[in-house]
Order: sequence, then structure tokens, then C-alpha cells
Amino acid sequence: MLVRHISFLSRIITLFFLLNPIVCSQTIVGKFGNYKITLKEFEDAYIKNVGSRVIAEKDSFQNYKEFMDLYMNFRMKLRNAEVRGFNHNQALNQELRDYQEKVGKSYIIEKYLIQPGIEKLYNRRKEELRVSHIMIRPGAGGDDAAFEKANSILDSIKNGESFEEMAEKYSDDKFSSVKGGDIYYVTAGMLPYEFEDAMYTLHPGEIYSKPVKTNYGQHLIKVTQRQQRIARVRAKHILISYAGADGKIDSAGAKLTADSVLAMLKSGADFDSLAMKYSDDTGTKNKGGDLGYFERRQMVQPFDEAVFNLKVGEISGLVQTNFGYHIIKLVDKQDFLSFETEKENLKKIYQKQRYQADYSKYIEMLRNKFNYILNDETVDAIVGNCDSSRFGINYPHPEAISGRYLFSFAGTRISAPEFITEVNGNNEFIGKPIFDKNEVLKAVNRVAEDKLMNTMAMNLDKEDSNFAALMDEYRNGVYIFKLQEDEVWNKLNIDSTKIYNYWEEHKDKYSLPDRISFGEIFSKKDSLIQKYYKWLKAGADFDSLAALYTEKYGKEKDKGRYEKQAVDFSEITKEANKIENSGEITEPVPVTGGYSIFKLYEKIPAQLKTFNEAKAEVSSIVQEMESKRLEKEYINSLNNIYHPVIFYDELQKAFKKAQ
Repeated sequence: MLVRHISFLSRIITLFFLLNPIVCSQTIVGKFGNYKITLKEFEDAYIKNVGSRVIAEKDSFQNYKEFMDLYMNFRMKLRNAEVRGFNHNQALNQELRDYQEKVGKSYIIEKYLIQPGIEKLYNRRKEELRVSHIMIRPGAGGDDAAFEKANSILDSIKNGESFEEMAEKYSDDKFSSVKGGDIYYVTAGMLPYEFEDAMYTLHPGEIYSKPVKTNYGQHLIKVTQRQQRIARVRAKHILISYAGADGKIDSAGAKLTADSVLAMLKSGADFDSLAMKYSDDTGTKNKGGDLGYFERRQMVQPFDEAVFNLKVGEISGLVQTNFGYHIIKLVDKQDFLSFETEKENLKKIYQKQRYQADYSKYIEMLRNKFNYILNDETVDAIVGNCDSSRFGINYPHPEAISGRYLFSFAGTRISAPEFITEVNGNNEFIGKPIFDKNEVLKAVNRVAEDKLMNTMAMNLDKEDSNFAALMDEYRNGVYIFKLQEDEVWNKLNIDSTKIYNYWEEHKDKYSLPDRISFGEIFSKKDSLIQKYYKWLKAGADFDSLAALYTEKYGKEKDKGRYEKQAVDFSEITKEANKIENSGEITEPVPVTGGYSIFKLYEKIPAQLKTFNEAKAEVSSIVQEMESKRLEKEYINSLNNIYHPVIFYDELQKAFKKAQ
């Protein structure tokens, strides 16, 4: 009976842990003082260190153990920073504020504008829409009159008039109006964002409920087809041009030839061979008519329509364009590219098409969020008390705007003098007239935008957990750096005596290799180097010739000399080292980029470095040793304070799923 009770209890406990993973996550793998390190905390830190959970799960326990040792030291240091009151250090806090403001604005733009913007663009670009429109340009009556005209046409269409007929009759887009407003297939990123947003709400056959304004005018929008987009295709073609051999247009003859070629293809003839024999496209015929890969709309419309409706391997009938008759073979259709592959291209499209509009919407949201209020009277006072002055110089009547506030937000007021001072330091506005109210309002908006974004950045850690984590990481890094500065770098005391004593004890480790001093005359041309060699054989001075004629950049002033070079340092040192005796010269020898003649001045055998020669290297080693010693002393002091303990048995559960 007791055994049955124990077994039942065991199952209850197991079930409890399976249903309550939070209990498992509270497994303690280390402690120091009154502080604990949980298994989850360790795993999160380890994943961040190696880059991904997949990599972390494949690592060895030895790696976990070594990281845990370092992480314990890290946590003790952070606690020590807290004890030392780093969070009240004005200089550190100012550095953190500056970082949060700078990085926060970049983070906002990337996460809240660019990333969702390009994701939306990517998803939209998986489709292509065939769209028609009726465009009404603003005339003498401006946008309002254009809207009224477009709306009147829309009412007529709603009452039964044909969209296509109304497009042909009224549209100011003369290219598409003759085709009933058809602008063919488009996808996201090709048209103004206002037009795009409207068309993506429509199903085939639907017309957008109201005119859409873009920089081109007012548009009535109809979607006639909507389908999955083919990223790009690869095709071959045979072009039979209308122009005959004599240059005269002979469309009938071209048709007969094209029909004949098509018949041969249907009888099994090789496409590439026929393209090479008959195609009039000189750019592709020798490649079997291969056009390579291209996207929708890169070819003329009849060609485009035909090729994008073919199956891979299929050959079209005759396709007539302005160039002649085409026979097309589809070679490949490429699937839609991955988001990561397309990411940079998407960013370019987004920045060009709609970033500014999304940014303006975000700023408007911040105006509402932080209760932005503009004082129009102060704007009028700034403009009205300035007859001819411009930004960048002292405001002519500061007393007239003193004490006035220009705008307020988030409980903060910005005064008119503050505004003038700030804009005077902004190159974008220097020289712009203050007596022009529109220019002043532009400057006000820019200053307000910056301050609203700064305010959002300084509050972002309270609203975005990922940004809060980013700030925590940076704060920890600043604190650790300050600790290293206080405990290690500021305590380093490396004098010449320490460096000399270390060198004396280890001088055998510091040596110079076999070296060589030599001269070189270099030329890119064989004919010139042979001429210089003849002159040398005739008694010309090597140094003088090198100073006048060597073509190595910067070596004329050195007369082509290289002093005390390691014999294995480069191609030319190896060549020069082949000379046996000082004063001898070589015949011209080929080297990278040309030809060289070498003269040996001195061979210097390997030897131990003098103290001065080894000093920089030894100083670095001594400094590193001292740094490690001071670091160890600091860690030992923390160990004595916090008495850290790591539970390696519990650590073995890292990245293991519950059984």
C-alpha cells in the first residue's frame, strides 16, 4: 500500500513540473551573497553570447562551465557597481542619456517605421494587380475642382456608365485612356503610396469608393485582375523584323518567314539553332535567342503578356510588337525571393515611396501622445518683429519675443528665444528668411519633430521591452568599463625598470631574423629595364639611376633603397637575398607588375634584439601581465565579499528539455 502511495505521489509531482515550467526555470545554478542566478538567466545570457539557441544547444558542457565562471564574475561586478553608487554618477548618467536619445531615435525609425514598412511591402509584392484608372489633373480650379470632376465621373459610373468609356473620354492620362484606363500589371512599390493603398483593398472588378489624390492629380481606380506574382522569368525569342534585307518595311514577308520558322519548331526543330539562323535580334541570336532573366513590365506589353502566360518549356505562337514578330520560349520561372534576399531592395523602395509619409504620420501620433500645442501668436510675433533678417544671425528685436513660449509638449515649454538660438545653429535653415511665415513654420516643425522624437526615445524603455533590454546591456557595459578603469587601468604602473627587468629575464625570446639592405630599380616595361641594365654595365651609378628612373611609388627620394628588411618579408627581399656579395647587382628579373634590378648593400645575420628594439613589444607584454594581475586581485576581492558558489550539477540541465 505504501509503495502505491509513493508511486501516485511521484506521478503528481512529475505532472506538476510538466504543467508548471516556471518552476523548472527557477532552478538555481549559482549564487553570490544574497543574489541568485537561475538556469533561465544563464541560458538567456549564453544564447545572447553565441548568437542563437540552436548553436547554444549544440555546445559542450565545458563551454557552459567556462561561460558560467565568467558570468558569475560579471554579475558580481554589476553588484559592486551598484554598491559604489554608479547609478548616481552624473557623468555616467549623462552618457547613458546621450546614448538612449541617439540610439532610441534610430531604434524607433528602424522598428516602428522601416521594419513594418518593408514587411508590408514584401507581402504586397507577392501579388500583382492589373489596374485601370481615370486621372484628372488639377487645372485652374486646383485640387478641389479636380476632386469634384472626378467625383462626378465616379457618380456616373455608379449609375451605370462604363469605366472604360469614361476613361477614354475624360482621363488626362492619354497613354492609358485609349486603352480604357488600363495601366497593365503593377505591384507594390511601383506607384504613389496613396494609389497603392487604395488598389490593394479591391477585388477584381471593384472600383475604389472615392477619388484618390496623388501628386499627379485625382484618380478613380479599378482593379481588373489580381493574382500571385511571378518574380521574374527567363526566356528566349526569335525576332523576325518587319524590315527586309534591303531595309524596306515588309510586314507580309516577315509574317511568312515567322510562320515558316514556327512550323519548323512545331515539327521538332531546335529553337537555339533556328534563333541563330533566322532571328533579327543581333544582341541575342548568337546565344540562341536568350534574353536572360527579366521582371514584369521590362518588355513591351504584347511580349510581356505572352511570356508570362507560358509554361516552362512552352513555345508561343506569333507575338506581334512594334519590332516585328516574336516566337518566345519560356526557359524558367523564378519563385518569389525570400525576405532576407530582398531586404535591401525593399528598403530602397520604401525609402523612396513612402518613408516620409509614414514618418509624418508617426510624428503626428507623437504630437497627440505628448499633447503638442503650437502658440500661433508667438509665431506671428517672431515674423512680425523681423523686417528683413534671416536665420543664422542675431534676431533684430529680441525684446519683442522675450518671455513668449512657442510650443509646449509633455509638460515642457519651448520659448521663442530658445527656438531662434536652436535654428540659428542648424545649417538647413541658415539664410532662410525669418520674415517669411512659411519658412518659420518649417523650422518650428523641424525643431518640434526632433524634440518629440527625443522625448519618445527617452521614454521608450518603459514601453518596449526589447529596447529596455538594449539599454540594460549598454548600462552594464558602461558600468563594467568604469570598474575596469578604476580597478585596473588607473592602477597600472609600468615604469622602465619593470620593462627592462622583464627583458633581461626573457631576452632570449626577442630576436631579429636574417635581414638585408638593398636597392631596386623597377620598371613596368622590359625595354626600359634592359636599357638601365646596359647603363649599369657601362659604369652608371646605381643610386643615381634609381633616384631618376625607378617607378616604385615614393622610392625615388630613397634612391630605391630598402634598409634592414627581413629576408622572407616579400617577393623582392627574397630576390635580393639571392645576391652573394655586397655591391653586386642582378640582371633584370621579372617581379609582380614589371621588372627589377637589385643591388646588395649588406646582409645582416639573425641576432637578439637590443632593449630599445624590444621595448615596445616587452612593454605590451608587461602591461598585459599587470592588467591580468590587477583583474585577478579585483575578482579575489569580490570573491571575499560575495563568496560565490556555482552548482555545476544543476548547470548540466542547461538546454535540455524536460524528460
